[in-house]
Amino acid sequence: MPELPEVETTKKSLEPLLGHVMTSVHVYQPKLRYMMPNDLDGLVGFCLEKLERRAKYLLLHFYHEADNSRKALMVHLGMSGSLQQHPINDELEPRKHDHLIMCFGDIALHYHDPRRFGIILWADNDDHIDDKDSARDRFLNHLGVEPLDETFNAVYLYGHIQRCGKKSKPITKPIKTLIMDQAVVVGVGNIYAAESLFLSGIHPAKPANQLNEIQIEQLVTHIKNILAKAIEKGGSTLRDFTVGNGKTGYFQQTLLAYGNHGKPCTVCGTILENQKIGGRASVYCPHCQPI
Repeated sequence: MPELPEVETTKKSLEPLLGHVMTSVHVYQPKLRYMMPNDLDGLVGFCLEKLERRAKYLLLHFYHEADNSRKALMVHLGMSGSLQQHPINDELEPRKHDHLIMCFGDIALHYHDPRRFGIILWADNDDHIDDKDSARDRFLNHLGVEPLDETFNAVYLYGHIQRCGKKSKPITKPIKTLIMDQAVVVGVGNIYAAESLFLSGIHPAKPANQLNEIQIEQLVTHIKNILAKAIEKGGSTLRDFTVGNGKTGYFQQTLLAYGNHGKPCTVCGTILENQKIGGRASVYCPHCQPI
């Protein structure tokens, strides 16, 4: 599944389209996780004004100069989706699993999704979901802090775990489960959680309330660093993911824990083990990450 670095990389790859006017829209398969809006052709004549990422959601903001109107399209890449740019030659030809193509002059932006679990909806006032709220409210309002923002820090995470100032008891769920909780902090998926915990020397199944402030500070630092490095390298580019300019990411070549079950630890040589935590594979070193 595309995670935060892959979505951020996609956003950056779309920046060359800023200021370009939509010239045509072509829908080939409207049935994704929800039906695509049937009025996407209303974007023709609108200029791509701004790109925004919130967690794993992309918001494409459009502006129409003639009538001073704005529209925002919300996109989630689902399990296997990608937004890819291709030059338009003589004829616009969709590839297999291309469900939407938006043209900006001689550049075509293809939404490609083999598993069709992505989302393309109007961000506001969308009637294609069974909810009275807008898509923006429904999917974004419950989300936690952004991991690369200053609001995500050791004080925040430690206070959340210990329920500081609340009558509730400290959180005892596994720390890996907690940092992957989108209501706590967004975008720390399985790959980046495993890598951050490995670098912090913390067992993924360790109860969150058993971590001290120093461990929490180290973990937050590694989460920020690992996500920043992944973005710099263009994401992990697992199986089905390709970024918007067609290039691939290289972060997977530097993974120390994720996907290395049965291999020796790069630090101590101990064979890495795998444990299911919250239904997800969790690779760790039993020596460097004692429970």
